Amino acid sequence: MTTRLRLGYKPQMTQIWKERLAKALEEKGLNMLTASRMAGKSDTYVRDLLKRDKEPTIENFINLAKVVGKPVSYLIGETDELKSIIPVMGLIGAGAEVMPDFEQVPPEGLDQIEVPFALPDEMIALEVRGSSMLPVYRDGTAIIVYRHQRKPLASFYGEDAAVRTSDGRRFLKTIMRGGADTVNLFSWNAAPIEGVRLEWIGEIFATIPKSSRN
Repeated sequence: MTTRLRLGYKPQMTQIWKERLAKALEEKGLNMLTASRMAGKSDTYVRDLLKRDKEPTIENFINLAKVVGKPVSYLIGETDELKSIIPVMGLIGAGAEVMPDFEQVPPEGLDQIEVPFALPDEMIALEVRGSSMLPVYRDGTAIIVYRHQRKPLASFYGEDAAVRTSDGRRFLKTIMRGGADTVNLFSWNAAPIEGVRLEWIGEIFATIPKSSRN
């Protein structure tokens, strides 16, 4: 069953909802004050939900689910399974060159990957093409990344990440500082791509080998 909630809707508060939110906060190491602020709400917001029976709108509820890293369907008791279905939204070049503008990707993705743990709803997967990032990222490996860039460019220096360049190419590379607002993209088994500007950086959350995919 799929959760379909309209904007402004207030999900019915149940004991299991409160228990799962409280447990998720504990597992994440968050107190109610910190979680409230991370969700962009007042300092007492989460406390009011858990202790004073205040009901959230679905917009705020989705934000809370992202903060604690659990699917909405799990928090509201729609499912007891902590697993996620991640859409494969295209290819990413690790030696090969991928131009996303030429991909025909349906809204549900080219494929789907089931992982046996809960992930935020904002995750997508990209399938690696090429061998320039061997031995960690093999051809056919899926990388799970955040759909939207969450951190500034400087925080990615020295890190592996999915990137989209200003001319529309998508790569899996190690990001290094360049000059004049550019970066250099390094591979382990190929020449660097120097002096490029980036439009998007996808922070890598997990990798799924081809042999482990359903």
